[in-house]
Formats: sequence, structure tokens, C-alpha cells
Amino acid sequence: MILVTVGTEQFPFNRLMLWIKVLLERELIDEKIVVQYGSCSILPLGIESFSKLPPPQFQEIVQKARLVIGHCGEGTVLLLTQIFKPYILVPRTCLYGEHLDDHQIELGVALEQKNIPIAWSPGDLVRFIASPRYVPIPRFKSEFVCKDLKKRFS
Repeated sequence: MILVTVGTEQFPFNRLMLWIKVLLERELIDEKIVVQYGSCSILPLGIESFSKLPPPQFQEIVQKARLVIGHCGEGTVLLLTQIFKPYILVPRTCLYGEHLDDHQIELGVALEQKNIPIAWSPGDLVRFIASPRYVPIPRFKSEFVCKDLKKRFS
């Protein structure tokens, strides 16, 4: 089973739902899909879906998943530091009304430099699903984060 999670943002992430829809229609995914869709207004046919789930139920689904496709939000990244499943992250962008700014794009670029799987296109998802891999998310030292914040906001 593949878990797709977009978090609980007030902004829809319909682009990712459309990617999943296309992969299902082209039979590039041939297993059960469970989607936590938040505020998405487009959902692929043939999936099990939930807007939000209580944490215990969500954790149960995470544990059953073969792999996780998630938005590149801080909560999802934190979740992935606690499980040992193959995953790929898809950054939201303000260009399509998926967030207020492009901090997920920035996070995606930084994580990709650490060899974290990031999907910038449906093709990236296809390649990952065909050959999933688990990559531990590195812990960043607080002084690195503080220096980066100071550089950005000074």
C-alpha cells in the first residue's frame, strides 16, 4: 500500500492529486493507495481517502504503508525521521496556490542536496515507485539552522 499525505494545510495540493490520478490511469501504480488529502478538491478515483485522521489511526496507516509520498512540510519531514519506510517528498509552491510562499521548494532543494528523494515531476514519482529507497533524514545542528535563518532574515 502507498500512503499519500498532504498535511493539513488550508491550501489544496491538487497538483499532487493530479499526478497520482495520471499514474493510476496509466496503470503505473498497481496497488492500493490511501490518501490523506487535507483541503484538496481533486481526488483520484479508486483510492481510499481521508481529509484528516486522528494521530493513532494515521500512525497505523503509516506503519502499514510500503512507501510514503508526502508534501515537503516540516510535519511530514518530522514524521519521516521517526519511521523507516521508503518515502519521497513533493514540495508545494505558491505559484499554483499551494502555499503562501516557496519555503517547501527551498526545503526540497536543501534536502535533495542531502540525497533525500524529492519529486519535481510525475516522472520522479514513477521512478521512485518502481525502485523505492529509504534514506535517513539527517539532523541539522542548531547552529547551522540559526546561521541560515540569520543569513535569510538579516
